[in-house]
This record gives sequence, structure tokens and C-alpha cells, in this order.
Amino acid sequence: TGYYGDGLNAIIVFAACFLPDSSRTDYNYVMENLFLYVISTLELMVAEDYMIVYLNGATPRRRMPGLGWMKKCYQMIDRRLRKNLKSFIIVHPSWFIRTILAVTRPFISSKFSSKIQYVNTLAELREMIPMEYVQIPDSIVKYDEEKCIKRRMRTSCLSNDPEMTSVEQE
Repeated sequence: TGYYGDGLNAIIVFAACFLPDSSRTDYNYVMENLFLYVISTLELMVAEDYMIVYLNGATPRRRMPGLGWMKKCYQMIDRRLRKNLKSFIIVHPSWFIRTILAVTRPFISSKFSSKIQYVNTLAELREMIPMEYVQIPDSIVKYDEEKCIKRRMRTSCLSNDPEMTSVEQE
């Protein structure tokens, strides 16, 4: 959790890699109580505008929340909390998250949909929000570094390929 702006509006950071494994026998119970905890915390913290930063990187598929759980969360958030949410930033979005949001877009209000932003790197996130009060877990930082190294290697390989260079020049 951190803050931004003159009014010190809340930035809520949610790291999916710490969610429980879906193979747990008490998974539904744990997720239900986790949601209730998150909502009660939001209600206490959020008096004004706020944003949610959802850290998706370094999250194995078995730890990603299911579509039903996300729908229930959205429906249970009261109007004030939905209205005060200024942006929902998804860092390192997977194809799975993008697909779920694309499929559910017709069922979500257009106002809420317009608040969703995808960010591919922590550097992009730094350009959007002040990071001095935001704690990013080490596993996410490491994931981001590895992803950036792979991207640089891919770009480097493409620029060294004579066929790609000639295509780029055309």
C-alpha cells in the first residue's frame, strides 16, 4: 500500500503470486475470507480516490483467482468504492487475464472497464505512479528483470538478423 497526490490518496497493491493454491481443500473458504478482509480494509482506508495495482507476474496458473471469484468480488464492492476507484493497473498481464477481461467486458460497466490499464514492466508503472511508498515483492522485481532481459535479447537478436534488418529498412 502507498499513496499518491496532494490528498495522499491510497494505492492498493495486490500481488497474485501470494494467493493460495487452488488445490487446497479449503480454497473456497480461504478465498471468501480473503475477499472479505480486502473489502473491509478498503472501506477503512478509502475515503477519497484510490487505485489498485494488481501484480500478475510470477503467478503460476494454479494461484490465479478464478473468473467466478473475480465476478463475485466486483459485484460485492459497493458503489462508493467502485466510484472512487480511479484506475485498476494490471502489471505483467498474462494472455489469461487479458482474455478473461475481454470476455467479461460486456458484463462490466463501461466506466469500470475504462479504468483498467495494462502495464508490461515496472519501469512503465514508475512512469504512472509514485513508487517511493509502494512495496513491490522481490519475486515480482526478479520476474520483471528476467522479462526485460529476455525482451532485450529478442530485440538484439532481431537487429542482428540481416533478413530482419532489411525488412526494417523497407
